[in-house]
Amino acid sequence: MNIDAIKTAYRRYARIYDVVFGPIFHPGRKVIIGALDCHAGDNILEVGVGTGLSLPLYPDDVKVTGIDVSAEMLTKAHERVEQEGLAHVDAVLEMDAEQMRFSDNSFDKVVAMYVVSVVPDPVQLVKEMARVCKPDGDIFIANHFRSNNPLLKLAENFLSPLSKLAGFRPDFDLDDFLQKTQLEVTEMHSVNLFGYWKVLRCRNIG
Repeated sequence: MNIDAIKTAYRRYARIYDVVFGPIFHPGRKVIIGALDCHAGDNILEVGVGTGLSLPLYPDDVKVTGIDVSAEMLTKAHERVEQEGLAHVDAVLEMDAEQMRFSDNSFDKVVAMYVVSVVPDPVQLVKEMARVCKPDGDIFIANHFRSNNPLLKLAENFLSPLSKLAGFRPDFDLDDFLQKTQLEVTEMHSVNLFGYWKVLRCRNIG
């Protein structure tokens, strides 16, 4: 995976993303935003906001900033914010999540939905998420991780060489990810079709 491959993949996906992936991933989005335990005035960062499908789900009394590396996906997000009058969305910005332009401790909560298996360096992504999140704030991650089912694992391994074309890693391993990032997971839930994706709630110990 590299940044150019990611941009190319999501340039292809931009026109069809909402129709193809919207319904599949929607339950996970609802679980995360329901678990955020938002309070009035919370400043929330969503990493990999894409076309902004999750933006209408946030409470009206918080402030949300979304970032993404795909200009084409962000065009759709900007249209959604304008058409739906999402006043709680503070900004939608083109930005590399591994090199964010935000100051330390800028956000009360940081969310990454279906992103960690997409970026070139997931460890660096988590470091940046922890840096911009306030100490003892919450980091939420929704993602597919390698299945324990032997048949599914075989299929994931078979698809792995196509990662650059697909724009994500089908064989992304949860245990390896947690070991390398040292995330402190306080809650974990299975979501979406057949529980194939997981939502992690992590306390920011930075």
